[in-house]
Amino acid sequence: MSGEALKTFIAMVVYMAVVIGIGLYFAKRANESSENYFIGGRSLGPWVTAMSAEASDMSGWLLMGLPGVAYWCGLSDAIWTAIGLGLGTYINWLIVAKRLHNYSVISGDAITIPDFFSNRYKENNKIIMTIAAVFILIFFTVYAASCFVTVGKLFSTLFGFSYQSMMISGAIFVVFYTVIGGFLAETASDTMQGVVMFFALVIILVTGTSAAGGVTAVIDNAKSIPGFFDFFGIASPTVVDGTQQVVNGAPVFGEASKYGLYTILSTMAWGLGYFGMPQVLTRFMAIRDANELVLSRRIATVWVFISLLAAVAIGLIGRTLFPTELLTAGRAESVFIVLSQNLLNPLFAGVVMSGILAATISSSDSYLLIAASAFAKNIYEGLIKKDATDIQVMKVSRIILITISVIGVIIALDETSIIFKVVSFAWAGFGATFGPLMLFSLFWKRTTREGAIAGMLSGAAMVFIWKLILKPMGGIFGVYELLPAFIISCIVIYAVSLATKEPSAEIQDEFERAKAGNIIKVTK
Repeated sequence: MSGEALKTFIAMVVYMAVVIGIGLYFAKRANESSENYFIGGRSLGPWVTAMSAEASDMSGWLLMGLPGVAYWCGLSDAIWTAIGLGLGTYINWLIVAKRLHNYSVISGDAITIPDFFSNRYKENNKIIMTIAAVFILIFFTVYAASCFVTVGKLFSTLFGFSYQSMMISGAIFVVFYTVIGGFLAETASDTMQGVVMFFALVIILVTGTSAAGGVTAVIDNAKSIPGFFDFFGIASPTVVDGTQQVVNGAPVFGEASKYGLYTILSTMAWGLGYFGMPQVLTRFMAIRDANELVLSRRIATVWVFISLLAAVAIGLIGRTLFPTELLTAGRAESVFIVLSQNLLNPLFAGVVMSGILAATISSSDSYLLIAASAFAKNIYEGLIKKDATDIQVMKVSRIILITISVIGVIIALDETSIIFKVVSFAWAGFGATFGPLMLFSLFWKRTTREGAIAGMLSGAAMVFIWKLILKPMGGIFGVYELLPAFIISCIVIYAVSLATKEPSAEIQDEFERAKAGNIIKVTK
């Protein structure tokens, strides 16, 4: 390892040591009860709620996946995704956050999303809870794998280490500090990591723009590539065996492809996913005072819009400065790393690239903890051993956490995995499985238990059917699977609810109390 690479490595190791320190600091408090371990005792302040929600949501996808899309095929795909995500973030905080917080307290003080759904419909046999927990396990395992891919790509690109060894080492690191610190360690470190991610993006945006000759130079370069700087067109890299061709030192592009309204709606559908994201919804439940969610919403929205736009711009800047450096779709996701290495002092580059590590850690810890809690609280304690003690529940959750990590590592062994594609599938899964049901549960009193079950199953099934069977046909089926799956789930919930007996007076009364916000402020 060269001297410059060593400085970068040292900076990142110091950062990881700080994260472990946070986990150790919160270890004692986290282990006092399962509520503390899984949801922090509903004690989060507005800043921690906002920053930890967004950091855990965006993951390494924000610093690698999104800039990679912009670098590879230009503005349209990346910017419409960013717009959809920005709008989804704002609307979720605006209409879902407070209602969910109040409802989760009123309906049996639920501390997980499966808990909330089960309590909301007053079920005795826990079918909703079991289905929700199983899908959380499935999709978060895929999500965790995407995070491990990010870690492997980061360290192998930076230091030339083996992708597999770095990916496995990163997984072990995340598992260690999540196991010892639980939700409190996760949210505290996620808040710090949200700040690191934000400044990493801004620093690379500013230094990259300056190195490229200014905003005008970046735009002029983008406009010189057919469809690259077009909201309604998309660039088409000329590839042979997956590698873009280079002629006379310049990357080769074919004619621009159209990017019509149907494709735009498909891409913006990413925003629908927020209504079903457990890592974000859990933060709504965990805040100490629902009235503080207004401040959280403002913080989260500003963070998201600036970060997303910076990530897209970084992809365009990378294509200006290093047009032939990254010649495959997978390699394009390293544009942030390439810019950091070439534009910054090695030690400072290490700090900035800790933003990628921060993004990855802040997401993977959330995914693992929520998946583990779904099994331990909702399947183990809810079905298998109803008299389980808090200690037993936490022990089981740690076993499951490790098991999920192992499966995630196996999935992530493929070095050619494209982060954007892995994340998009898991995002669609959560969005279609839980998003429609969350909205109907919070805003339509007539929703029935049967409708809830049918909606979850139809949404999840349609994600798989559309992705694996229909989408490969192309044409009208080429739309992002979240959009049709979300619509189908909504239709099924509505139809089945109307066709079945209306909810009991107890459920309807509870709905009205949640709507009115008639709860006592929770402080623990």
